[in-house]
Amino acid sequence: MSDISASAPRIGVIGLGAMGMGTATALLEQGLAVTGCDVSTPARQAFAAQGGRTAATPAELAAHCDIVLLVVVNADQVEQVLFGDQGLVGRLAPGSVVLQCATVAPSIARRLGERLAEAGLEMLDAPISGGAAKARRGELSVMASGTPTAFDKAAAALDGMAATVYRLGDAAGIGSSMKLVNQLLAGVHIATAAEAMALGIRMGLDPDTVYEVITHSAGNSWMFENRVPHILKGDYTPLSAVDIFVKDLNIVHDTGRELAMPTPVTASALQQFTAAKGAGFGREDDSAVIKVYERLSGIRLPEAANDPGEA
Repeated sequence: MSDISASAPRIGVIGLGAMGMGTATALLEQGLAVTGCDVSTPARQAFAAQGGRTAATPAELAAHCDIVLLVVVNADQVEQVLFGDQGLVGRLAPGSVVLQCATVAPSIARRLGERLAEAGLEMLDAPISGGAAKARRGELSVMASGTPTAFDKAAAALDGMAATVYRLGDAAGIGSSMKLVNQLLAGVHIATAAEAMALGIRMGLDPDTVYEVITHSAGNSWMFENRVPHILKGDYTPLSAVDIFVKDLNIVHDTGRELAMPTPVTASALQQFTAAKGAGFGREDDSAVIKVYERLSGIRLPEAANDPGEA
């Protein structure tokens, strides 16, 4: 790790899950001063073992940071991190910039921008995409909107965490709108990949052969290529959980309803993820949506994927 300049921006990352930990570690390895915060003591200890500073609460983190990334799960957690009893607002120095990276409704992002501006803080509406591996390499895609001042102040963090930063506009809400387009496609592609694999297995095809053929055919997608190996290995370690897509596709569906725009394909995918959650797979990898078909049609998934006690 290179020496940290005394004048270098001080960056905080709140939420040390797969994406947040990867991003925080990537920034740290580039010689930036990074403080990590998470409710999980083991997560904080893991980041400290990498050489990072840690804070137990957002309030504690605020004293050490000029740029703060919120890499938390949902809007409720964003609200608590910013405005809760131990929140950032009122403790961050005026002019600090908050990068709001969680997937939230565009209307929520717009209101957050207004509230932070009233508190003397800048905000980038900056959802991220790319997965844990790209987060760890500092190669995420960032779909960002905010004032030129916010982009300027966040430059060190954006340069360190992303391969591509899309500057989509000068108002909060635009970045979150683009993220919903991405999440619609991502969720539908995962659900469709699961259905396609289930159909292949039900017809008696070898699962590995299905993967080999489809990844070299027109029906391939990035999600098929990335997620089906989890199914083939029977490994449902949650890199991105079923629960995430229950949340995100609900946001897409609700936003469509607000706009009086039908989203029937989203609704179908949402029902599959909801079924997987209802069956007890919510905290498993999102590819576990295929287990719905195991229950409904009696297909046999690769051995390690079977629920405990099932033959």
